[in-house]
Amino acid sequence: QVQVVESGGGLVQAGGSLRLSCRASGLTFDDHAMGWFRQAPGEEREGVSWINWKGDRSGYGDSVLGRFTISRDNAKNTLYLQMNNLKPDDTAMYYCAVSPHNQLESLGLRARSYNYWGQGTQVTVSS
Repeated sequence: QVQVVESGGGLVQAGGSLRLSCRASGLTFDDHAMGWFRQAPGEEREGVSWINWKGDRSGYGDSVLGRFTISRDNAKNTLYLQMNNLKPDDTAMYYCAVSPHNQLESLGLRARSYNYWGQGTQVTVSS
């Protein structure tokens, strides 16, 4: 049974940083591309970032490019999202997702590219 568990969310002031973690179990972690999504109340789920199985290719949404960095440690079955220079608009529930594919390019920010999801971790940025 695949389990996906996010952690690391919290309350931070604008300009601050947080690092999210996501541990996946019940699968061969390095067979899968991974992604981060977020959803604010009343808004659609938004693709934040994706990374391929090896960790040498990744992509970002325009709103986080240059501020967020995705990475993975396959030995630990863990995905990370380093978030710097956080803004109030970054406030959302952040979700980790597992893709059935090992490579993702243009479809990496689309929810339909993923088939397992975590329960989310809340990030709140105060102004």
